[in-house]
Amino acid sequence: MRTVRVDTGKPYDICIERGILDKCGEYAKALSKAEKVTIISDSNVAPLYMDRVKNSLEKEGFKVATHIFKAGEEQKHLGSIAEMYNTLAKFSMTRKDIVVALGGGVVGDMAGFAAASYLRGIDFIQIPTSLLSQVDSSVGGKTGVDLPQGKNLVGAFHQPIAVLIDPDTLKTLTDDYICDGMGEVIKYGCIKDEKLFENLENQNALEHIEDIIEICVSIKRDVVNRDEKEAGERKLLNFGHTLGHAIEKIYNFKGISHGMAVAIGMVLITKAGEKHGITEKGTADKICALCKKYGLPTTDKSTFEQMAQAAKGDKKTAGSSIDLVLLTKIGDSFTKKVELANLCDFITT
Repeated sequence: MRTVRVDTGKPYDICIERGILDKCGEYAKALSKAEKVTIISDSNVAPLYMDRVKNSLEKEGFKVATHIFKAGEEQKHLGSIAEMYNTLAKFSMTRKDIVVALGGGVVGDMAGFAAASYLRGIDFIQIPTSLLSQVDSSVGGKTGVDLPQGKNLVGAFHQPIAVLIDPDTLKTLTDDYICDGMGEVIKYGCIKDEKLFENLENQNALEHIEDIIEICVSIKRDVVNRDEKEAGERKLLNFGHTLGHAIEKIYNFKGISHGMAVAIGMVLITKAGEKHGITEKGTADKICALCKKYGLPTTDKSTFEQMAQAAKGDKKTAGSSIDLVLLTKIGDSFTKKVELANLCDFITT
């Protein structure tokens, strides 16, 4: 087993091990004095793994309830959270009990937010089952939901008490979901790790996926340890996300996945950086080629005007400006404030 320790205000371990789903009850027992556990999952993941997780928890003496919602980013809204609250309340969950988030990024974000806000905060465990959630969204304590005005506009920082990653769950994913996760993997190479980027170019990441997961969560761990609440360095993790989120919003969170939108966002913002003499020439071409290698799109029919307008509702705006994440070169990133009124001109290439 591989273990990555996160030393935030509430420290916890990220455990990477094949078959760890069947041991989740042991981990929960060691970490908590809870009597009840509610497993929150979606309609794609629950048929695959719910019984295994439930059986493991019951084997350790926990009383277990389940909550399953329809899969999809479009379900990531406050109405879905209200339904989760109803399940928790009917099960008479107390502050010492636990929520388990079993699924991808949408499940983790929503179950985490339900845990953060129910009874003003109860513990939860992340069991991410998609590549995107294993390398990124399950770590760091960001939870939340979307509003019509933008992505993740309502949420809370709420760290899990453990993240249990079973790489075997990736075997059941379709190619689209693998591509989705690779968007975030490539992001980590771009912002922090040139060697990771080169390895992704020269090797097939899927052939050594446990190494990739450990590298990505270790990078995120280091950033989160230094900046838990995104006051500075953690903003770098949003590389490609401002335009990516804008594209998702333009599509009303349907028809394009998060990782795919981020891939487009990384290419476009790097082209803008090159245009302004900020980014080393040829960097966008490198990112574009790597995204294509892993089946990710690099262009979109949306106009720069549409993207700039959609980005004005982004949570990274502050007053009349927005923080954009740019590269000087692969592995070296920084944030730059750009006036919202100038955003369209800045990104137009």
